[in-house]
Amino acid sequence: MKVEHVLKARRLRVAPVFWRRIHKWVGLVLGIQFVLWTVSGAIMALLDMDKVGGHSAPAAVEAAAAWPDGLLDPARLGAVEGLVLRRLLDRPVYELSGAGGPRLLDARTGQPVAIDAGTAQRIAAQAFHHDSAVVSVEWLDRPNLEAREHDGPMWRVNFADEENSSAYVSAATGRPLVNRGDTWRVWDFVWMLHNMDYVNRTSFNHPLIIVVAFATLWLSFTGFYLLFKSFRRREFKWVLGRK
Repeated sequence: MKVEHVLKARRLRVAPVFWRRIHKWVGLVLGIQFVLWTVSGAIMALLDMDKVGGHSAPAAVEAAAAWPDGLLDPARLGAVEGLVLRRLLDRPVYELSGAGGPRLLDARTGQPVAIDAGTAQRIAAQAFHHDSAVVSVEWLDRPNLEAREHDGPMWRVNFADEENSSAYVSAATGRPLVNRGDTWRVWDFVWMLHNMDYVNRTSFNHPLIIVVAFATLWLSFTGFYLLFKSFRRREFKWVLGRK
């Protein structure tokens, strides 16, 4: 019986060469990611952060003059959840918020205000201080990766400057949202490699990076185990000064 138990234990025992083989291939995969982390971190550190920019909407443009007379009484607009009086370029508008989403009304006539391509172009040039020629103006039904921090339809205004800048303007409110350039696009790509969020590029808290974290922990444990299986006590005699 004792011999039988010994044979079973030997059959169930996994040889160090098995762990070494798995350790090797897992280490190769994780090693590639370690290189990507190092390279992407170095690139982000080397990029000019002033040129990267574009992390948030610009500051609101200060009113250049007093509000004109003859503004429509807000009480005549009916029931709304929120109301803001502001300037849209050179005209006063009411920005209303409600169940149907935000909408704009002319503050003098009460007529709806639409943000067309020409208006979006002027807003982008004024808000982001662009004096370069406009290459194109595109309508977006939903945000793309460059404007992923915002919601709703928007206009993308592309400028012919050295950064190939693209300014985004809300199609509902006419508010300038964000400005992106080539330096930011490089930064965003290496940021994706760094946080391993290949879909949304926004979070460190996603399943892939959690799997990699546990795989790294497993690699550490198996490496520690193989350390004792790869050396013999006699190999350390020279360290102790023994012959």
